[in-house]
Amino acid sequence: MTKKSLPITGLLSLLTSAVLTLCAAGGAAAATPFNAVSSFAAPGTQQLVSLATTNTDPTGYWTPERMQAAIPGDVLAGKALVRAGASSTSAAAVETGPPVKIASAKGSNGSLHQDEDPIDHVGKVFFTMGAFAYVCSGNVVVSDNDSTVATAGHCVNEGPGAFVKNFVFVPAYLNGKAPFGIWPAKALYTTPQWRTTGDIRYDTGFAVTATVNGKHLADVVGASGVEFNQDRGLSYEAFGYPAAPPFDGQSLKSCSGDATKDPINPQFKAQGIPCDMTGGSSGGPWMVDSERDSYQNSITSYGYPGGPAVIYGPYWGSVIRDAYELASGS
Repeated sequence: MTKKSLPITGLLSLLTSAVLTLCAAGGAAAATPFNAVSSFAAPGTQQLVSLATTNTDPTGYWTPERMQAAIPGDVLAGKALVRAGASSTSAAAVETGPPVKIASAKGSNGSLHQDEDPIDHVGKVFFTMGAFAYVCSGNVVVSDNDSTVATAGHCVNEGPGAFVKNFVFVPAYLNGKAPFGIWPAKALYTTPQWRTTGDIRYDTGFAVTATVNGKHLADVVGASGVEFNQDRGLSYEAFGYPAAPPFDGQSLKSCSGDATKDPINPQFKAQGIPCDMTGGSSGGPWMVDSERDSYQNSITSYGYPGGPAVIYGPYWGSVIRDAYELASGS
């Protein structure tokens, strides 16, 4: 079977070329991380990175107008996708390891996509990079600190390059409303592969939020369990807030299906499900067995505009588990 040649871009190729050019130029100029507070090297693993944010008053910064105008953050995955398509080979190893399942005791207070009622622990992520404001999706996951949000690596770090600023999580966002408030991040985590080379196979990040009114995030909205090193080809339900046309980012959507390989760039080792969600949905959770209260096992990473209506997510193996455990224990 002949493979159709398609452009390798993030979900945000609907933006104008001028905006894409400006974002790429700004990212290249900001290759040094800011306010590094610590880095860790677990025995037998590659170095993992933790960066503090430089928020002064992120909740004050994110007015409804700024949230509405935020650009879907998928543009930040574009360079990584181009680089991966040019340099990776189909011989790249498939990550393996013993299956890990971490349960959560905290429950949540026909078409290629479905409209969804808000889920307490799923929400929108807002952040700034350079002169631009961006939006992604995210999900609260079970953690030792009760404050960890899973999202895409390109929603916390340019990959490679600077960590984002003014990162906040808005759980159960709906039509401009934040029923559980706005939760600023106090630290951001990603895999060393994403941080140093922008390796799309490890496009996952985690944010640890500050307490709000003396409460931890998961104690307010609940959290999903997580799984790592599971079988490929599972059935998933993916959630997110697509913001690029024809969507407006104001409400939660979902897609479901059995995961399959990326036939266009198999070297990415990603898995895809049928879905027409657009930019802004990246970072949203993939729940195993098409259940909203199941275990999270990936995030939305990229798609092919102009190609099949499929979204792709990275395999959550031991490397991403290490980043999760570091964030969870912070």
